[in-house]
Amino acid sequence: MDQLKLVALDEQDLNIISAHVQDAVMKIGDLEFLPNSKRFVIAMNRFAWETVSGVLRKRAERRQSVLHFDRVLAVKLVGIDRNKPADVLSLLAIRFAGAEAPAGTIQLDFSGGGTIRLSVECIEARLADLGSAWEASSLPSHRA
Repeated sequence: MDQLKLVALDEQDLNIISAHVQDAVMKIGDLEFLPNSKRFVIAMNRFAWETVSGVLRKRAERRQSVLHFDRVLAVKLVGIDRNKPADVLSLLAIRFAGAEAPAGTIQLDFSGGGTIRLSVECIEARLADLGSAWEASSLPSHRA
């Protein structure tokens, strides 16, 4: 399968990116805010859900990817300790809460209750796969 490249400029686009990064894993040390560029960057190992859907199920894959948000004014971490850069986070969802349009807050929710809140001028996000895929050791599951 070709490498995924997605852009989000509104809430509907962001929901599509959220679906593609569900269950992505990353180290806390791989979270980077570049205030001079107004950019927040996450290097991640994305679970490629698109490879396990359909009638003819393919193998479960992970792909090295980068997700970045532009026009970020501030970043707030809740339940995430920046002093533990080797700790691994598992991304559950990305949501948007509008304030004074088009500004708002992009919220990244992680398993275990951690959250990242990005205060943004508007939604501007990009997701790109960087390299080849490898077989995932397991299929993520979600308990109700």
